[in-house]
Formats: sequence, C-alpha cells, structure tokens
Amino acid sequence: MPDPRVAKLARVLVRYSLGLKEGQLFQINADAVAAPLVRELYRETLEVGALPLLRLTVSGIDEIFYAHASEKQLTTVTELARQENEAIHALIGVLGSENTKALSNANPQKIALRSKAARELRTRFYQRVDNGEATWAVTQFPTQSAAQDADMSLAEYEDFVYGAGKLDHDDPVAAWRVVHDEQQRLADILAAKRVFRIVGPDTDLTYDTGGRSWINADGKKNFPDGEVFTSPDETKTEGHIRFSFPAVYAGREVSDVRLEFREGKVVKASAARGEDLLHKLIDMDEGARRLGEAAFGTNYQIQRFTRNILFDEKIGGTIHLALGDSFREVGGQNRSALHWDMVCDLRQGGEAYADGQLIYKDGKFVI
Repeated sequence: MPDPRVAKLARVLVRYSLGLKEGQLFQINADAVAAPLVRELYRETLEVGALPLLRLTVSGIDEIFYAHASEKQLTTVTELARQENEAIHALIGVLGSENTKALSNANPQKIALRSKAARELRTRFYQRVDNGEATWAVTQFPTQSAAQDADMSLAEYEDFVYGAGKLDHDDPVAAWRVVHDEQQRLADILAAKRVFRIVGPDTDLTYDTGGRSWINADGKKNFPDGEVFTSPDETKTEGHIRFSFPAVYAGREVSDVRLEFREGKVVKASAARGEDLLHKLIDMDEGARRLGEAAFGTNYQIQRFTRNILFDEKIGGTIHLALGDSFREVGGQNRSALHWDMVCDLRQGGEAYADGQLIYKDGKFVI
C-alpha cells in the first residue's frame, strides 16, 4: 500500500513550497528510485494545471560519467541545456539514490571541473529566480542507502524524514507558517546586528555581516527546512573553527575539519580524514576559501547527524558555515563554483554573541 505521506509531501511541495501555477513548465529532477514521489508530483502538477517535464536518471550514471568523460565532455554546456534553463518556471531536485557512496572514488578534479562548467547555468537560473521569473525547491525521498548513512532502518528513516517536514501534522502548511513567524522574528533581530562571534570547543570565530539581511528558510526552497542564514562580509572573517560533524561532498566524507581565517580567507585547513579532497575543493577558485554563508539551524525535530546536508544543516542547536558562493539576495559578493556547508554543534557549551551581546547558548537562542 502506498505511503500516504508521499502524496502529502508532493501536495505541500507543489502548492506551498513552489506555489506552482497553471501553465507553468515544471522540471522534476530525480533518480528512478524516487518513483513513488515522482508519480505524486506529476499528479499534483496536472491537478494545478501546470506542465510537468521529467528529467529522470538511473543509478550509476554519475559514476560512469566521471570515470569516462573527457575534459571537453566535462566542460561542455549544451545549447539544449541553456534553452531549457530559460524555459522552465519551476524545478525540483529530489534527492535519493541507491548508493550515496557511488562517487567515493571519483576524481575530485573532474568533479570540480564539472561544477565550474555548470556554474553558468546555475548563475543564470538564480538570476531568473531573483527577477521573479522562476522558483525552485529540493527535497529528500527516503531510500535504503540514505537510511544506512543515517544509521537507521528504512522505516525509522521514513518517520524521521516525514516528521522533520511536519507531515505528521493534519495541516503541515499551517505548521510551517508558525515556523515562518518565529524565524522571521529571529531574522529581524539578527539583521540589526553586525559582528558575530561563535565560541565552542576548539572554536573562536568572528564574522561581520556588514548590515546584510538574514533569510527566513521556512520550507519554500529546502524541504524540510528550518534555518536562518546570511552571507557574511567576504573580507572580515577572523579566527578558527572545528566542525563537529563530517563535511560531505559528492558522497565523500571529510572528517574533523579545522579552518583558520585571516582577513576573510582560509589560511590554514586540515582534516583527520579526506584532507586531500578538502584542499582540492578550497583551491577550486579564489572564492572557495571565503565564506558564502553563515546560519543557525532551527529545526529541533532534527536532532541527529544523518550525513545528508539537507537535514544536518537544519539540526536545532547547530550553526553551519559554507565555503564558496554567497547569496546575492542578501548582498553577498563572493563568487565560486563551490558552496560547501559544514556543521558545528553548539548544544553543549557553545555560545554566540552579536555585537558583544550573548544571543545563543547551548543550542538555543536567548533573545
């Protein structure tokens, strides 16, 4: 029997997160393993009168691509891809695959090269989003591989995913509107601050938001959601930080990451595992060594690390920073093919100060 929460998720995504309208072209990107959700998204798209465009893949394709693609194939952006990028009004990326470790042995330089080539399309699409011409969302379909990464059974992981999205509520949209109101209160307070200091185990880091606004992430882009974030001044981050959880990139883990910043730039980086990948990625381009994001996770229904950044960056009681590309909508100036989130746990002894005022202690706001 189909899980009714899958249909509920599709309805929330189409009608709340994306606000899909009649006549709009809606691109659905997913692995075939997520077919139950794809079918429900397709159904909801037709119900609202929009036009579904399926872009499905199968397990193992990315592995083959990075093993056999030439430099030209890695760097080519086709005219068809450009046309589609201009035509679609909305897109969703459905996370979920049979093997989350498929790219563990892929050449990181090839991955970096492809990411740089794809930057053209990403940049143009986000320009269209900023102009109100398009919208997007990303979500997770529960799979065996994702459940294994999270050290859960599939049934446990399904409950975790759907619970984090408040799909166990009779009216999930109403629940997310409550989240919106509380997070907007926090975002407004943080926007009035400037200098932030994060203190925790092996961590004493200061960043300056330069008067930039904070974004209220309430389920409209990521689903599930639960964070407030901004892009700090690219030149003013100082100090050091140790990230509590492994940083995952293309399915590869880099654990015990430690970064030291001076004048906004990473001047020292180390990791207990995966240090080679760490250095290759931060050397990708000039912007990869600077902060593109600083955020507080606010979803307290997410309390465990799952090796999936969609959830891990939202863990209530944590902060996360991203190296690389920053957010234009808040005034971010850093440009990079990289945007790599790393999570630091502040639930036991962590503190955050804004303009010298204690605003956050042991994983909770005190303002």
